[in-house]
Amino acid sequence: MTLPTLPPSISQLLREGTVIPAHPLALTKERRLDEKRQKLLTQYYMASGAGGVAVGVHTTQFEIRKPEINLLEPVLRLASEQIRDSDPGRPFIKVAGIVGPTSQALREAELAVKHGYHLGLVSMGGLNDQRESDLIKRLEAVAEIIPVFGFYLQPAVGGRLLSYDFWKDAASIPNLYAIKVAAFNRYQTLDVVRAVCASPRYDDIALYTGNDDNIVADLLTTYRFDVGGKQIEKKFVGGLLGHWAVWTGAAVKLLNYIKHSGSDNGVVSELLSVGIKVTDMNAAIFDSANAFHGCIPGIHEVLRRQGLLEGTWCLNPEEKLSAGQLEEIDRVCQAYPGLTDDEQVKHFLEKAFSHPH
Repeated sequence: MTLPTLPPSISQLLREGTVIPAHPLALTKERRLDEKRQKLLTQYYMASGAGGVAVGVHTTQFEIRKPEINLLEPVLRLASEQIRDSDPGRPFIKVAGIVGPTSQALREAELAVKHGYHLGLVSMGGLNDQRESDLIKRLEAVAEIIPVFGFYLQPAVGGRLLSYDFWKDAASIPNLYAIKVAAFNRYQTLDVVRAVCASPRYDDIALYTGNDDNIVADLLTTYRFDVGGKQIEKKFVGGLLGHWAVWTGAAVKLLNYIKHSGSDNGVVSELLSVGIKVTDMNAAIFDSANAFHGCIPGIHEVLRRQGLLEGTWCLNPEEKLSAGQLEEIDRVCQAYPGLTDDEQVKHFLEKAFSHPH
């Protein structure tokens, strides 16, 4: 059987590495989809220079899949239509989040294809009762419908531990093109990179950081392993991140700077210091002090301050900013203005509201 493949321009961009924000969900205060703001967010990511978006992922809120809410298809459709209508004039990667047992995952893969998505980001979350061999079969079944973006999701937000052997098997799937590592753990991140390096497909698979607590160090590090007497090297080439759903313009500049910085020790040392600032900012918006409880409202709060969203409402009324989180967001915004994109967003909104689509 012929497996679905990526258009060459998308495949090339994915392998070169880019900024892929995890797309939030814009809601009205009645907790209904705010279509105008939802489209505005997609426009913002294109205008910021991002290379794609991931829709229907954790940042888009898993509750969109509940039958009584039923927003998965509308948000996939809206983002895809907005990208088509705005036509960024360059390759732009559309990634759809795929979750659930195999039957659900296959339905979501079909939906992603229907709306023109290039890749499915396949989560193993909530499947703790399944053996790793079953999870590989599930990945292979999804890969028959849509090219696959593998995903190591940290257990703190619903993921599960996966072995080196699992990732070695995953890397052998012919149209698995990328892996997002969001283990928030050095040992588990190492398992994935080592497994990819041990695969004959090591050159075909792009590594994307999802480790929002370690973004810059991930992007700066060259991993080297001896595989059968040969040195194999691998780097994280970009990120698919909830953190990059905010201050996206600054993230694009930072990734470009890292890519062109070379190996000058002074530059690398300075970038590692910048990395600590980025982690500090992430701690505030992701609410690490409270086991990430306020993660999505934290993202919304930054977008609200900038005028991209009207409020921090989530589909689950219990999901709100934690005590002290606002003050933490205030602190990091004041401490690291060079890592925000407030001016850029201001100009974007002036333009967007003076020439509404």
